[in-house]
Amino acid sequence: MKILVTGAAGFIGMHTSLALLAAGHHVVGLDNLNDYYDPQLKRDRLALLTPHPHFTFLKLDIADAPALQQCFATHGFEGVIHLAAQAGVRYSLTHPQAYIQSNLVGFANLLEACRQHPLRHLVYASSSSVYGHNTKLPYSESDPVDQPVSLYAATKKSNELMAYTYSHLYGMAATGLRFFTVYGPWGRPDMSPMLFLKAILAGQPIQVFNHGQMQRDFTYVDDIVQGVLEVFQRPPAITPEQAVPHRILNIGNHQPVGLLDYVRLIEKWAGRAALIEFKPMQAGDVLATYADTRAIFELTGFKPNTPLETGLGHFVAWYRKHYNVQ
Repeated sequence: MKILVTGAAGFIGMHTSLALLAAGHHVVGLDNLNDYYDPQLKRDRLALLTPHPHFTFLKLDIADAPALQQCFATHGFEGVIHLAAQAGVRYSLTHPQAYIQSNLVGFANLLEACRQHPLRHLVYASSSSVYGHNTKLPYSESDPVDQPVSLYAATKKSNELMAYTYSHLYGMAATGLRFFTVYGPWGRPDMSPMLFLKAILAGQPIQVFNHGQMQRDFTYVDDIVQGVLEVFQRPPAITPEQAVPHRILNIGNHQPVGLLDYVRLIEKWAGRAALIEFKPMQAGDVLATYADTRAIFELTGFKPNTPLETGLGHFVAWYRKHYNVQ
């Protein structure tokens, strides 16, 4: 199958592309290689993909509608896994236009391209951030998500509404995946695993918000990718019980971990103690994330199986090797 992966030079995009190639698919990887973080890391990820004979890379911005339409017309995709986005909750507080262009304009362009060039299944990345001010745990797909606490979360909720509308109007099979705190090798430099490890190894302090009184449902990237591929193989259909071929699924570890316990595990693998600066809660943040994963399990049988301690060990080993630090 020929599959478009947007954000292919990104963290989850690279891992997903590698898994698709290993499964025998032809992958067209699209990325704009922006400088939200060091583009060298994106180029290093691409270097793992470009030698593969069934991988094609296109430097393209999904906000460029004519270029995206040309891409679809040229390649004739059977499926799309949409992982390109302007990521980061805190960055959205200071750079809102980047989120409007990529996450709203870009996603609208993608939906329109999928409508004009019909395919088997569109799987797109949403986020646990959509749960916002919800206090009921674990978060379930049926919970209301009308109180986002960041623009990033609002754009992801908007994506879900936009995709549902296209599914309703045009019969487009689409699945939105609410990712929960993905981590692992090749992760983003603006996320806590790399921020914390880099500081600990350099003997610099780390900032721990809300005085450590937070929990996250950390989910290892290999588990995430397995879930993405399992869902991709099962496009929603119109049935007497489901009039619109669209679904939303949580994809997480279903095991929230306290922030300080998480820091202790990084310390263990780093072999050094962290210098902790406790800070108050940041704007746009939430106290806890915790995925109810019954729906994705009932659909696919998928269940994450990587303990946080094991996954962080893999991440630290990758970091030391990639950045040549001890």
